Amino acid sequence: MIEQILSFLLEVVAGLVSGACLLRLYMQTQRVPFSNPVGQLVFALTDWLVMPLRKLIKPSGKYDLSSLVGAVLIQLVHYLLLWALAGAAGSVVLVPLLALFGLLRMVLTGLIGLLIVYAILSWVSPHSPIYGVLSRLCAPVLRPLQRIIPLVGGVDLSPLAALVLLQVLLMVLAHLQFSVLGGVVAGMSVM
Repeated sequence: MIEQILSFLLEVVAGLVSGACLLRLYMQTQRVPFSNPVGQLVFALTDWLVMPLRKLIKPSGKYDLSSLVGAVLIQLVHYLLLWALAGAAGSVVLVPLLALFGLLRMVLTGLIGLLIVYAILSWVSPHSPIYGVLSRLCAPVLRPLQRIIPLVGGVDLSPLAALVLLQVLLMVLAHLQFSVLGGVVAGMSVM
């Protein structure tokens, strides 16, 4: 039971910090100002990690790779600690692979979270300052779908379509993870 509690707490902390690092990167690529509550939260959660990394990894263009490296490092530490909690069962070689899949899963679930909050705020409080930030963050995902899906009774169904597509991508990712990790484990047992 203690192992489950520690795993859960580790998942929450790692998810929060690495998700904030990814959101920081995404907000920078979308040129969303950080002078809003979301941006301030992202800075508060990530500055301790991203700023030292930025001294080692210089930003290139509109991409701040130090935020991405920070997210990757958090995921690596997360899965390394989970591996240690599991009694170092299995090969440590799988840890980076698990971290990569964890990072991809985090990107997809993060987009799902953004879309859900965006959709709710569009109905409840479209004049909220956070709604403007979410609108800019969701636009790259929704814009292609809005070109295809017409308004139905004045309602934009593109967030619903995006949520369905992202869920399908999560299923594909889970299947790919199972296939890849199963193949790696099977290959290791042959050696």
